[in-house]
Amino acid sequence: MKILKISSLAFLVFSISLIGYLFLGPSVPAEKIAWGVDFSQKHAENLGLNWQENYLALLDDLGVRHLKISTTWDFLEPQEGQYHFQGLDWQLEQARARGVDVILVLGRKTPRWPECHVPQWARAKAEDQQRETVLGLIRQVVLRYQSNPAIWAWQVENEPLLSFGECPPADKTFLKEEVALVKSLDPGRPVIVSDSGEWSLWFQVARIGDIVGTTLYRTAWVKELGRYADYPFPPVFYHRKAELIEKVFGKRVINIELQAEPWGPQLLYDSPLAEQQKTMTISKFRENLEFARATGLDTFYLWGGEWWYWMKEKQEDSSFWDEAKTIFNR
Repeated sequence: MKILKISSLAFLVFSISLIGYLFLGPSVPAEKIAWGVDFSQKHAENLGLNWQENYLALLDDLGVRHLKISTTWDFLEPQEGQYHFQGLDWQLEQARARGVDVILVLGRKTPRWPECHVPQWARAKAEDQQRETVLGLIRQVVLRYQSNPAIWAWQVENEPLLSFGECPPADKTFLKEEVALVKSLDPGRPVIVSDSGEWSLWFQVARIGDIVGTTLYRTAWVKELGRYADYPFPPVFYHRKAELIEKVFGKRVINIELQAEPWGPQLLYDSPLAEQQKTMTISKFRENLEFARATGLDTFYLWGGEWWYWMKEKQEDSSFWDEAKTIFNR
């Protein structure tokens, strides 16, 4: 009984200390920040955009020089064993020609809904068969693009240990297998493994990847609550977690998804403008950038480049596009 009491007290003291460490005190803003953008051909098309015009506008009009490109399995392998690389070839060539550095996201679970972009032909496969097919896809992509100097890092899956989206249960063993495959094919480039900025301490992904990728959201629709919520985490919360990862694992933390578009109860292309404005306005856009600066992280990829372009081209509102331009043209 005495041992149990001592253990309980020790756990309580540790928990209070950890909460204090993560939530109290100032963070040190980064002296210089590398700002990038996420891009998804599939998402741009779902918004009814000419995705190539959107892509080139990000590079040439905004002046983006750090890009995270999402691949989707259903686009790359629409029929089993038949790979369609034309769109991705074009994106990477345009980036290379302009000196843009790229994170290329690989795997089954990659950014944008439904998260796991499984082609129709693969959905009836048993899970072990799907995994083998995913490994084959990863092999094809890495071998095709490993000589492209624009790619500085691979990202394997997107928040693979977070239960979110229309996906099978998270599997750490399979994630390790995917990462090991990429590193065996291209040992010269780092592998990013990402995790939720708000709902994880990042320890598990830090053990697997070379770099920890994280997210940062401020206001979102929370399905479980049935309402919008502002996340209560202060900048020091992200700063201290990154500090822990560096001290314990000796690994760098970068933000690969900074909220710069709405997050409502519906997908963007199904959501009325009035609903979108509940989670993203110009003032919120600016606030999120200032919050990001205060975390002390030195790299951020903004989530919303397709939406800014959609607002400009389809809604005749260039305010977000123009605001973003001030970041990248510095």
